[in-house]
Amino acid sequence: MGSAIGASVAAAQSAKRPNILYVFADQLRAHSVGCYGNTEVKTPNLDRLAAEGILFEHTFANVPVCCPARANMITGTYTHRNGMVANDLRLRETEVTSAKLLSAQGYRTGFIGKWHLDGGQRMPGFVPPGPRRQGFAFWGANECSHAHFNTQYFRDSPEPIPMKKFEAEGWTDVAVDFLKETKASGKPFFLTIAMGPPHDPYGAPEEYMKMYDAAKLTMRPNWKAGGANVPGPKQIAAYYAATTAVDDQVGRLMRVLKELDLEQDTIVLFSSDHGDMLGSHGLRLKRKPWEESIRIPGILRYPRKVKGGQKVKAPFTHVDFAPTLLSLCGVTPPASMQGTNFGPLVLGQKMKAPDSAYFQIFGPFQGDGTDDGWRGVRTERYMYARFQDKPWVLYDLQKDPYEMKNLVGDASMAAVQAEMEKRLNEWMKKTGDSWSYNWKELVEDRGRLYRHQTFYTVEDYLKWAKAHPEADKQ
Repeated sequence: MGSAIGASVAAAQSAKRPNILYVFADQLRAHSVGCYGNTEVKTPNLDRLAAEGILFEHTFANVPVCCPARANMITGTYTHRNGMVANDLRLRETEVTSAKLLSAQGYRTGFIGKWHLDGGQRMPGFVPPGPRRQGFAFWGANECSHAHFNTQYFRDSPEPIPMKKFEAEGWTDVAVDFLKETKASGKPFFLTIAMGPPHDPYGAPEEYMKMYDAAKLTMRPNWKAGGANVPGPKQIAAYYAATTAVDDQVGRLMRVLKELDLEQDTIVLFSSDHGDMLGSHGLRLKRKPWEESIRIPGILRYPRKVKGGQKVKAPFTHVDFAPTLLSLCGVTPPASMQGTNFGPLVLGQKMKAPDSAYFQIFGPFQGDGTDDGWRGVRTERYMYARFQDKPWVLYDLQKDPYEMKNLVGDASMAAVQAEMEKRLNEWMKKTGDSWSYNWKELVEDRGRLYRHQTFYTVEDYLKWAKAHPEADKQ
């Protein structure tokens, strides 16, 4: 790790470093943001941010579930490489992260919000100062809590700090303090704000809830009424309300950057860790290969060097975030990072961008309709995913943008399916992935164990679980 950081710092340019403000929501799909075509949700600040910067039209979560997604973002590596194949594992302290690299370059690094990379017990959620914070020096966070109206967070001691307001606003309060302190220090900064909403339980303060009438919302054409747990119009209205509440706080952050004269030299990246099915195909939550699960917002603004109003069609994924941000700060991404550096494209230079994106899920998850681990690949036109033992879905997104007709096994699509299978195999080989990472034994109820133990790898968990069968009764 040390040599990778040293090499990146040595290669850094001597010019003034831009700041980075990375804000991401939890479980926000691209289809529920105005600038991605939703005419019913109110996201004026995100829409303005996109108009002033670059809208990555096809931004994706390589692994559409919380902990793996967050690890991919900060390491620039695929999940089988960084080990975070499931929720509630701990990211190894030896990983090379963007925060460590920028800290070594003199940046003031900060993390605010939901961390979800420390494993073990989710609540109360204290992560002690040191290596487990993965290079972030300033800390105002908890491990994981979806009590959006009554959460708590920690600084550098285990005494919880209650947040007696909607958490999107509360996290922004902490961020504003960080920005003011950092402005006074004169240091460049890398601040990450991980919002909790609009993740379920869906809801927002009353002023936002009043903005949406469930009876008047338009359901996506692939939405299907399901059981009690499948979101319907009321839940989607509450999801939109939470999204608008997050959008308001993004606007507040942009105003503070301007007031502090930090706007021009601050790279703002807004995204999400994964999407939400919200009843599309009669399903809920994430972990699935459908657009509602994998496609997320990707908006980047950098006034000093990036012309506004741009749209990029090339697939931009979580593993690309770290190398791209590092590059824009003049730090050479280390060889360990597997993502693509989009820095040249952002700065208006020619580069060969990927023409497809790669997806992974590593095991079955009971209760949300994901019956097994899968791998997938998406081009501009097609989406293909398979289980280890059989193909699963193939969609022609040009003709069928709502993925209503599965073309797997269709004789007229045999050549396309073969091509997509070839692409998937090439991705697996390129990234070093293997079906041996599927772990069929992994099931959702492992979470009960994680609340009492901490594991760095699924192998550690399986070994421990086999030796402690009584834990199933906890």
